[in-house]
Amino acid sequence: MKTPNHMDLGATLEHSRSGLRDSHRRSLMRLLFAVTGTALVVFACLQILNGFWWVAAGELVASALLFFGVWRLQVTDLLQQWIYGYLVLLFSFFLSIMVLPEASVSAFVWILMIPVLAYLLLGKREGMILSLPFMLTGIVIYYLHLGDVGSARVLIDLLNLVLCAVLMLTFMHVYEWRREESEQRLVDMAQTDALTGLANRSSFQSTLNRTIAECERSGTEFALVIMDIDHFKLVNDTLGHDAGDQVLQSIGKRLTERLRVTDSVGRLGGEEFGLILRDVKSGVAFELIDELRQRIADRQLSYGEARIRVTASFGIAQWPEHGQSAEALFRMADRGLYTGKRAGRNCVARADGVRLTPAQGVSAGRAG
Repeated sequence: MKTPNHMDLGATLEHSRSGLRDSHRRSLMRLLFAVTGTALVVFACLQILNGFWWVAAGELVASALLFFGVWRLQVTDLLQQWIYGYLVLLFSFFLSIMVLPEASVSAFVWILMIPVLAYLLLGKREGMILSLPFMLTGIVIYYLHLGDVGSARVLIDLLNLVLCAVLMLTFMHVYEWRREESEQRLVDMAQTDALTGLANRSSFQSTLNRTIAECERSGTEFALVIMDIDHFKLVNDTLGHDAGDQVLQSIGKRLTERLRVTDSVGRLGGEEFGLILRDVKSGVAFELIDELRQRIADRQLSYGEARIRVTASFGIAQWPEHGQSAEALFRMADRGLYTGKRAGRNCVARADGVRLTPAQGVSAGRAG
């Protein structure tokens, strides 16, 4: 069996803090650093002309740090810390220019940029946690800047900023919420077998790779099991593909009902399924799978007037006894499966020839 190295979409989504992948966030942060650093140089010159030397000095120092960050962001492993540092300092700078004695009213428009940057770079939860206090502080500063709000004109100015800020924050939150839901649905579709609802081959392969890595760290064992429905083509040829689909769905339910929460199961393709049994010795794995084999053999599925009974063959590979890589385990489990097939099917087998249960055949017919 070929075991291509598929990208683990579930892990990728879990580690994605926002709608952007880390590589995209890194590129965006470098661009933001460069643009912000250049803008600060321009603003520093203007502040010198306005007589605010201390503000200009701070902006030039910040600009130098940002240009250093443009280079550093290419190699750093602390991307999240750089993002937080940049956003906190940037938002604090927004607030500082608002409290200047001669602050321009236009400076307060930066309040509306706070949720955009926070949600884009940090995602829904962390974006809201960071942006909300800065926005509230900015609105309070604007209120103090306006002075007496007794007049209708001044009150309108305050309400315009408050409503725009609330709408911007709400829009970004709802957008990010919907984006996360849509992305999760896409990932689920990419990782799930549409017929049985089990993990598909790509997702199962990713789970196996993670299991190997975890067991290498913990020193625990696990078993990889390959299962194949015996004479499945006979069901399709006799009763049609719809009946075959129902058999596959029924098998999928039997597998999920019997396995423990720590185990994993997936449909590898056609009538072939894969199982990962965590924290089990070789003998225990045989017992669990033989019990599962018997449950499948005893199960009778109704399809119209027909009664369908199928059996399954299983091949087991034990980690690390039979291999320490996914490819080696699949190869050994496959070898055990075909050992059982050659021995008459409806049995549990290993590549070394150790086999449980005699063959009992398969039947698909109509009820009398």
